[in-house]
Amino acid sequence: MWSVSFFNLRVQQEIETWPVGVYADFLRLIELLQDHGVDLRMPHSRALGKGLFELRCKGSEGIGRAFYCTLVGKEIVILHSFIKKTQETLPADLAVARKRQKEVKNGQ
Repeated sequence: MWSVSFFNLRVQQEIETWPVGVYADFLRLIELLQDHGVDLRMPHSRALGKGLFELRCKGSEGIGRAFYCTLVGKEIVILHSFIKKTQETLPADLAVARKRQKEVKNGQ
């Protein structure tokens, strides 16, 4: 079983304010992530390269994304999240996730 934590409290609180349907899907996908870890694939999760992954949440109200990485010992850290407003993921959102991933990996 994998454990899931958040980069910081703000990331957790942002996800908790997502629209109800999107947040419910996030919670469902977190359960799958805890069971399957890095083996969770499309359409639920997508590898973005260099150890960064994207959790793909959706509901009738829209689409949410949560970037995460893994640490030694079956630990998953949710780094950054947002509600999608465009088809493409904004480079700024990806940059935040990559920066936080470096911080988490270097803090080991």
